[in-house]
Amino acid sequence: MDYVRLGTSGLKISSITLGMMSYGDPARGNHEWSLPEEESRPFIKQALEAGITTFDTANAYSNGSSEEITGRALADFAKRDEVVIATKVFNRMRPGPYGAGLSRLAIMTEIDNSLRRLGTDYVDLYQIHRWDPETPIEETMEALHDVVKAGKARYIGASSMYAWQFAQAQYTADLGGWTRFVSMQDQYNLINREEEREMHPFCLDQGVGVLPWSPLARGKLTRDWDDTTARSETDEFGKTLYKQQEDGDRRISEAVRAIADARGVSRAQVALAWVRQQEAVTSPIVGATKPLHLQDAIASLDVVLTPEETSTLEAPYVARAVEGF
Repeated sequence: MDYVRLGTSGLKISSITLGMMSYGDPARGNHEWSLPEEESRPFIKQALEAGITTFDTANAYSNGSSEEITGRALADFAKRDEVVIATKVFNRMRPGPYGAGLSRLAIMTEIDNSLRRLGTDYVDLYQIHRWDPETPIEETMEALHDVVKAGKARYIGASSMYAWQFAQAQYTADLGGWTRFVSMQDQYNLINREEEREMHPFCLDQGVGVLPWSPLARGKLTRDWDDTTARSETDEFGKTLYKQQEDGDRRISEAVRAIADARGVSRAQVALAWVRQQEAVTSPIVGATKPLHLQDAIASLDVVLTPEETSTLEAPYVARAVEGF
């Protein structure tokens, strides 16, 4: 496992990040396909044994139970200063005007709630899960700065939004003398490459690390295009994705399969290798609900695609409207 700097910050993370959305109490919220605690712990232990040190969760995943599972497992299996814990704030956690969003009140309340669930005094990376159009960006950036200065977060990051919004947030931080974002967690994979147009060039210019979510396109790049899984049939958010250019996307999936077959490796290894070879990418976020998922993620570190293979994978791509935020 390699450990790489997150952008130009001093934070070093593993080349693969374990996404914790897959773990949570199925009865507590919005992810009925998630694995309960006892089924989750072997995956977290397997990740640590493989050298993965970076774990990404969110307050809203399974209504907080993902954070609880993450915190307990890492306390049992690792030393706190040897792992990087990332979580997020924005989505609704309770009724009322302050139960969601990025107001000062919401941020200050939710960081404490996340720390309590995670069982730690600080998170390494505190991310805004989405853009909040109802709160002035000045208020959000100052509140996040205060979270950092209080020692409750070491770094801050952002997730899916328009590049102009991210630029506004960064320059607002500069003008206020506040903490800048060091990371962008965005949707990026072979069948959704729209972030290459503006977001990734901006991140490269500004020294921001990119942590792609859904690098395997919700698993669609790992199986035949029309195949389904228990998650794909019940993931309501996932059902909104990858509907715009299905003919082109199917051809991309077939190209992944052909290269994987020729190399004698899995499709997941090929698709992840392509993501990892992109200049802006620091560490793709990989979900794992079967041991093979982590094995493929680790094995992808040794897959180096040739220019010809890369061209074959990229050629069928068709532009689309941004989605996922």
